[in-house]
Amino acid sequence: MSMLSRILLALFKPIMLGVVVAAILLLFFPEFRKGEGLDITWLNKEEKLPPRLSYYDALARSAPAVANIYSIEIEESNRRLFRNRTTERTSLGSGVVMREDGYLLTCYHVIKNADSIYAALQDSRVVPAQLIGFDEVTDLAVLKVEAEGLHVIPQFPDPDLRVGDVVMAIGNPLDLGQTITSGIVSRTGHTGLANYFDFVQTDAVLNQGNSGGALVDSNGYLVGITNANFKTIDNRRRIQDVVGVNFAVPYPLAKRVMDEIIENGTVRRGQLGFSGKGYNDTQGILVEEVAVNGPAHTAGLRVNDVLLSINGVQLDNTNKALDLIAETQPGSEMIIVVSRDQQMITMTVIVGELRPQMLAG
Repeated sequence: MSMLSRILLALFKPIMLGVVVAAILLLFFPEFRKGEGLDITWLNKEEKLPPRLSYYDALARSAPAVANIYSIEIEESNRRLFRNRTTERTSLGSGVVMREDGYLLTCYHVIKNADSIYAALQDSRVVPAQLIGFDEVTDLAVLKVEAEGLHVIPQFPDPDLRVGDVVMAIGNPLDLGQTITSGIVSRTGHTGLANYFDFVQTDAVLNQGNSGGALVDSNGYLVGITNANFKTIDNRRRIQDVVGVNFAVPYPLAKRVMDEIIENGTVRRGQLGFSGKGYNDTQGILVEEVAVNGPAHTAGLRVNDVLLSINGVQLDNTNKALDLIAETQPGSEMIIVVSRDQQMITMTVIVGELRPQMLAG
């Protein structure tokens, strides 16, 4: 073989090898045919965790609006051998920023008898709080702070809370700092002013310091003001907490109470002085008891009357009637229609005022 042939053969071999390699690349990597180049990002691709279920976004919207509430009561003790000594007693609770102009909701028992009240906001500011008013029936109190840039908790007029909805309690249990617990709605509460003790029930854990905090849904909207956990008395007459049975004032009721306290300084509920029950699963309320000298008694209502309507509103259950009465300002006139001995009787009643002591027992 001549020298020229050997040179040509030496040049031909790498050319053929390159053609073969190119053919293989075009066959197995179609992107080369489109001129896109070879994607080699998979060589340095990092492993990603699968998405997790989280309520972080909901809590980011709501948690900054929940403050720690500290109420200080000054007590004086008289001793014969020593001078009078004063002691400061601090009560712990939580509060919820409801409005940009500084109004907060908390529980009345948190600030009851307090000489001074402070709200520790989540941006590290500690500001004095003024008591605007309270409602013993719902155990709610309205506070006012002078502070700019307050984070207001998300609110919706009708949360439409359902049994089984996921809820989270935000507060300051045992002064540990803001803490979140979660659970579900075990029972929904009635939102009328007349159903005084019918609160939202949940199994979200509440401890001392949670009272007055926020109960929010999975979107971070306020659905209740946390109030208390259920208690019982054991065989040694000691009060024991019941795990998994906790309560909150429904948001619509809490909002109504707050608005009335801000406007009037207190919550006034109407009452007529009678009790009754549904009447044979039909329209009307069977009157079972009438308070002597009460508004209903003065107007002529009697036991065994069937209350059919109030101010033209037909009644189909007791709750509806009690709400209509409770939400009517004391001193107002009400027109009620009753059935007595198969006769229709119309009466005018002057609404009385319901006092908290009337609910005792």
